[in-house]
Amino acid sequence: MAAEQSRITIFDTTLRDGEQSPGCSMNRQEKLRLAHQLDRLGVDVIEAGFPIASEGDFEGVKSIASVVRRPIIAGLARASGSDIECAWEALKDAARPRIHVFLATSDIHLQYKLRITRDQCLAQARDAIRLAKSLCEDVEFSPEDATRTDPDFLCRVLDAVVAAGATTLNIPDTVGYTVPAEFSDLITSIRQRVKGIENVTISAHCHNDLGMAVANALAAVSAGARQVECTINGIGERAGNASLEEIVMAMRTRPDRYPYETGVVSEQIFAASQMLSEITGVTVQPNKAIIGRNAFAHEAGIHQDGMLKNPLTYEIMTPKSVGVPDSKLVLGKHSGRHALGIRCEQLGYQFDRRALDDIYRRFVRLADKIKHVEDHHLLELIRDTHKPSGSATPLIESVASAKASAASTPAPPEPLKPFPPAPLPASFGLPPVPADPNHEQTQQEDYLWGV
Repeated sequence: MAAEQSRITIFDTTLRDGEQSPGCSMNRQEKLRLAHQLDRLGVDVIEAGFPIASEGDFEGVKSIASVVRRPIIAGLARASGSDIECAWEALKDAARPRIHVFLATSDIHLQYKLRITRDQCLAQARDAIRLAKSLCEDVEFSPEDATRTDPDFLCRVLDAVVAAGATTLNIPDTVGYTVPAEFSDLITSIRQRVKGIENVTISAHCHNDLGMAVANALAAVSAGARQVECTINGIGERAGNASLEEIVMAMRTRPDRYPYETGVVSEQIFAASQMLSEITGVTVQPNKAIIGRNAFAHEAGIHQDGMLKNPLTYEIMTPKSVGVPDSKLVLGKHSGRHALGIRCEQLGYQFDRRALDDIYRRFVRLADKIKHVEDHHLLELIRDTHKPSGSATPLIESVASAKASAASTPAPPEPLKPFPPAPLPASFGLPPVPADPNHEQTQQEDYLWGV
């Protein structure tokens, strides 16, 4: 029973709330393609769309419900008969359908948006859940703008919808207003005050307007929520939603603080992120946690040196654990001799200490000018600095030299190593580190360079 209680339901709303992000709309085929990837990712619930919003959204939800069979497929509906019936029409072929009903409960929304009283709101929510329950066994209710709703009134509404048959109570921080301690207190209060709460699942839906969506979601889980609503890449209205990849990997990386399980196959995270970016044309910020292109990239010399010895020195999870091919060491002005020497070896050159020092000084000056040093830059720098017959020792003997040596005839000087057919990337994976008696001195000098 304890293990079951620690299982967190991952409700993915990329196809609904995420799609509401400017520039992130998707057509039916794109939604279906991403839904299959979300299925491979192992999410528990896919909110496929808002069926009454448009004919295209209706068809998208209907297609996903008909084809994607493992996860629960949810459709969003306002607390009105036409919305709920439309949602059910789109969902009825699903193996595991869910109708998700929402209605604003904060005074500012009631007064200025809906123009109804609290009593009217309560009656509308109750009646909507009764209708949804008559069509579908699995019904979720969201009191929109819950974190700015009077707590007493919020609990009255939640009492009413639980009595009417709601199976999940989702608590949305619709405008990203709350903070972790406050949200935790709200979830705790709901657990203590709402009648029949032990028979329903409490869910958290957090927006990122103050940059705290993931922190708020995790606080809710710690307080007793057992479903989290989130999106791939954190996309969504305004500043976005809580990021699925950050929530999942926080639990997986820190089980001492978050002793919960999810069904997410973390190795599929990067593929899902890349697919979403490709479909929407919206790229991920480079420093985005977990799936940004710099999340497993290292340029500082001290960091590169540690990574070459043991990746755990500067990475709290492996790239492969989230589907990223490998860590990257990026050659820039902050790089140290250790990383530069390793890259030279990968390009076919091995230098003694004095030669590497010379290369390194020129490398830093170049990196100051062009930021990232690509392989073709490095090869040109090597050629301009050292002749192959000098202190640069090619690691792979040319075929011509080998034949000449075998014939016991004087071999001509080895020709300069040509540029590769196409420039290789400026980043590279982590190779095995050979024993180097001069390495400790190199490391200390890298520290002196402030890298």
